[in-house]
Amino acid sequence: MDNFIAHVLIVDDDDGIRSLVKKYLSENKFLASTANSAEDASKKIKIIKFDLIILDIMMPGKSGLDFIQENKKYLDTPIILLTAKGEPNERIEGLEIGADDYLPKPFEPKELILRIQNILNKTKRIDQKRLIKFNDIIIDLNKLIIFKDNKEYKINNTEKIILEKMINNPGKTFAREDIGVLINLDKERSIDVIITRLRKKIEVDPKNPKFLQTIRGAGYVLWIE
Repeated sequence: MDNFIAHVLIVDDDDGIRSLVKKYLSENKFLASTANSAEDASKKIKIIKFDLIILDIMMPGKSGLDFIQENKKYLDTPIILLTAKGEPNERIEGLEIGADDYLPKPFEPKELILRIQNILNKTKRIDQKRLIKFNDIIIDLNKLIIFKDNKEYKINNTEKIILEKMINNPGKTFAREDIGVLINLDKERSIDVIITRLRKKIEVDPKNPKFLQTIRGAGYVLWIE
């Protein structure tokens, strides 16, 4: 899985656990996003294609099991359940309806990382378009590089997430709010700065973009041939 940075969604109503797990994942070179409820997670999986989901079973409102049941028709993402020690029935039900593994709380961070790596190694989830060529431009999402005019431009994880989503949805307009959810950023000005930075790496004339265009009042769209 060289050059592959897995994007993991952490779903838990406990602020402390979400922060802690995100810290563990970041330290081990994973990209991590969070959701504080099943409802929040359902919104995010409609926008982002995650490589793995870490899902707490017991949450206020809809449970982790409710989340799996409601989304299993179109959700093929591997799921690791976080369970309390006294939840054997829920644990079994979770595995029966589609979860891939479970980990009782409290857990060792190293064990969680190993379970994630084992699942990703088995499923080899390097999916969707990772290399695209258009107009003498090459975007390599595996190597996080853009080649243009015989020059090499590095892209960071945030830029990679936006590009990957747009490349796999050419012609679709993404509102700033949609992009903000993708990268966990709610400042519109910061999103505009990221788009401007991407244009400098993609466009021949960034001030008059041909590919990464602004749709006035709606958002941004990537037009690729």
